[in-house]
Amino acid sequence: MLKKAIMVVSGNAFASIFLLLRNLIVARLMSPENYGIASTYAISMSVVEMLSYLGLNQLMVVDKDGDNPRFQAAMQGFQVLRGTFSAIVLFLIAYPYAQFLGVERVAWSYEILALIPFINGFQHYDVHRERRHMNFTPTVLVNSIPAFVSVLSLWPLALMFGDYRIMLFALFAQAIAMVATTHLTAKRPYRLTLDFGLMKHAALFGWPLLLDGALIFGAFNGERLIVLRELGVTQFAFFSMAFTLTLTPTVVLFNSFQSLFLPQLTAARADPAAFQRLSVAAIESNLAIAVLLMMGTAIVGGPLTYLLLGPKYLSILGVLVPIAALQAIRIAKSGANIVALAIGKSQSSMWCNLIRVASLPFSWWVAIRTGDIFTIIWIVCVAEGLAFALSMVLAKKWAGIQLRPLILPVGLTAALTGFAVYDSFAHPPVQSMLDHLHWGLLLIFALGMVSLLTMTGMRHFATEWWRGRR
Repeated sequence: MLKKAIMVVSGNAFASIFLLLRNLIVARLMSPENYGIASTYAISMSVVEMLSYLGLNQLMVVDKDGDNPRFQAAMQGFQVLRGTFSAIVLFLIAYPYAQFLGVERVAWSYEILALIPFINGFQHYDVHRERRHMNFTPTVLVNSIPAFVSVLSLWPLALMFGDYRIMLFALFAQAIAMVATTHLTAKRPYRLTLDFGLMKHAALFGWPLLLDGALIFGAFNGERLIVLRELGVTQFAFFSMAFTLTLTPTVVLFNSFQSLFLPQLTAARADPAAFQRLSVAAIESNLAIAVLLMMGTAIVGGPLTYLLLGPKYLSILGVLVPIAALQAIRIAKSGANIVALAIGKSQSSMWCNLIRVASLPFSWWVAIRTGDIFTIIWIVCVAEGLAFALSMVLAKKWAGIQLRPLILPVGLTAALTGFAVYDSFAHPPVQSMLDHLHWGLLLIFALGMVSLLTMTGMRHFATEWWRGRR
């Protein structure tokens, strides 16, 4: 089981690394303004995904009839309808969307982008059926190969274009490769059926996911859309790249820890003592991600970002640590959500995302009135802090866990985050590592190490896990 979990996590990690590499290469190849336009394509795809996501892939895994060939054909038929619907919606909103964002001149590219959800509609669902039987190899291939293909496509595209069109057609290469990989890894022949009874069953299963998807979209993309509309494409490019650089490592590590803890928490529900230990370890693991993110960003983030992106993105350095802080608070709350998910309370994440979405009007008001990017970041940090507090309260209420062992790790993680932000203003990051070094970074390192050492639950879990492997 552990080997399979490691395989899935490795596949997700490789996919995330390839996509980050693609973004970095694209950013180096074009101006910040063109990269800003290119970054809007991912948001466009998120919009249509949000409008039609029903969790058909998850239904293939959990439904009792998921192995039935007719059920699979019906889900594939429903996926074609979903892809067609999403394509039509994206095509129709292309110009109003571009007008809303102030980039009417590239509205044609959003219309072309509408073909991607149509292409994705023809995915073979055998990859999801295989997960029922703990065969994750197709999933790893479907996650990794298309991302790798999109990176390889950048070289010929760069020879033909020098602007945002590089990203546009790289997304097409990724979509085509994904559909092709699902068919090449499939064991069953591809069949389509329009079974309205099963489609209704799928819609009833998926509507809560549709609602949660809208909240997740707002939580992850709300501020970026506000920055793009009110502060312009170039400012959006800097904000979006800083967001991507700090988000990717947290997503990879979170997926790893969730794969590790969730099955064990679920199995330990009947043993309160074991569940308490695992819950503390799961929450501390996400606090550890936050600590490592803040340490890494504060100590080497500025010089490393300059090395990766060059002088065109020098403006990122000033916002890198504050954005890392909001990502650290966001990932810290995910530990309690894992605990809630283990007892079947998936709505914990929804309530936390609702707080984030509720903060968007305040961010928009600040963007209109002052255009101050830092005030927007502080609003997000406050909202994420409230969401973190709520996630802990819900975990205590629903799962009955004791929060006392977490007081010191949480307090030290908060202190580290606050001091790192303060230090980034007192000593702004610079491009040279030698010029960047100062005594404050030593204190950040020491505070981070002390924070990690206080996470006794995670240390105990790691020790037991290692002994079990031996």
